[in-house]
Amino acid sequence: MPHYSGPLLTLAANDTLLAARDCGAAAWTGSLDLDRSQSEALLGADTWQWRGERYPYAQKLKERTIYFWDGDAFCAISRFSGSLTKLVPTDWGAPTFEIDGIKMLPTATVSPFEDARRKVALIEPRGKVVLDTCGGLGYFAACCLESGAARIQSFEKNADVLWLRTLNPWSPDPEAPGIDGRLQLTHADVSQAIALLGDASVGALLHDPPRFGIAGELYAQAFYDQLARVLRRGGRLFHYTGTPNKLTSGRDVPREVAKRLEKAGFAAQLALDGVLATRR
Repeated sequence: MPHYSGPLLTLAANDTLLAARDCGAAAWTGSLDLDRSQSEALLGADTWQWRGERYPYAQKLKERTIYFWDGDAFCAISRFSGSLTKLVPTDWGAPTFEIDGIKMLPTATVSPFEDARRKVALIEPRGKVVLDTCGGLGYFAACCLESGAARIQSFEKNADVLWLRTLNPWSPDPEAPGIDGRLQLTHADVSQAIALLGDASVGALLHDPPRFGIAGELYAQAFYDQLARVLRRGGRLFHYTGTPNKLTSGRDVPREVAKRLEKAGFAAQLALDGVLATRR
């Protein structure tokens, strides 16, 4: 799907836009792409102009919501297809997303984009073919491109998340100039699609699955065996786990994952909020 290039509004950005108009300013300078850039909007009494297009002033926007122009009005970037999937602003510019109110990326102390950059650095992607099992908003893929990966093969199962990516300026566009076909994004369930990948066909691997209760198949021994099959010897894997249920049940998911990866043929150790493993 083509990526959106129109303005994006948050409550904070819209408030400053309205304040500039109410002060009698002829123009406003700020970000209309979630802090990717700064640009100027020309202000009229009832409309404002940006990049040659006119837009009405938005009213009654909500917090924790991002809005895009659908041609008629500013609409929230959210969809309901059995579950509510929503792009959510952060203090860092790069947004996170939620599914049924569950935040899918860390944002409390670090930008989700910077968090992805730290994790990508662990697998040393430069010059390698990288498998990105659960693409999400594409921050892993963007950081792999930035780090000089030869190619990224990314899978995302959720069609609504893929739609969010087309509206998020922080998500890499596989068709953008300069990417040169290095990002291959596939709408598919990686737990099934991985069987079609060749033995030792990737040099590094990123696995950022939903929590165990939602996607237990992505924590299964059979799936880890497949990860070991497709990754070359010496290749690195970062597996995000977080620490779900540790306080309530005492369960240690990261160590459980590390044990399964060891059984699959990896040398594994805890790192950041997950497990870093090397194919033996």
